[in-house]
Amino acid sequence: MNDFIYAGLRLTGAIVTGGLVGLNRDIYGKPTGVRMHALVALGAAVFTMTGVGLADADPAATSRIIQGIVGGMGFLGAGVILHSLGGKRPLHLTTAASIWMTSALGVVCGIGAWRLALVAVLATLLILVVGLPIDRALYGKLGSQDEDDLPG
Repeated sequence: MNDFIYAGLRLTGAIVTGGLVGLNRDIYGKPTGVRMHALVALGAAVFTMTGVGLADADPAATSRIIQGIVGGMGFLGAGVILHSLGGKRPLHLTTAASIWMTSALGVVCGIGAWRLALVAVLATLLILVVGLPIDRALYGKLGSQDEDDLPG
């Protein structure tokens, strides 16, 4: 029963951290949101926990699973970018990076590294919130636009 509760805490932690990042993307009207980011983090946590469970039989299992998560999230992020390429330049690079970071949050929750998860989700949200006005100020002075400078 204790293992069941701890597994539930790890999965809940992944859902919450991913959901917080997704909430930010929803607030800014980006093409991904709470559900997608929470699912990415949850999936990464489940895969990581599976790898940890296989570690006795295959010590490298967790490492290979994490490598697969990193590569898989690259494809998911690329899909978000490519979907927006109807214009002249790629859009939603920050959203693609947030998907990648959300998978990392899921991995961290999956191994139960709570301090790292807390610091990482706070740093991610800080970058997404505080970085936007900095980007706008810098890109405005340089005469170009960032994806977040565009409406919606």
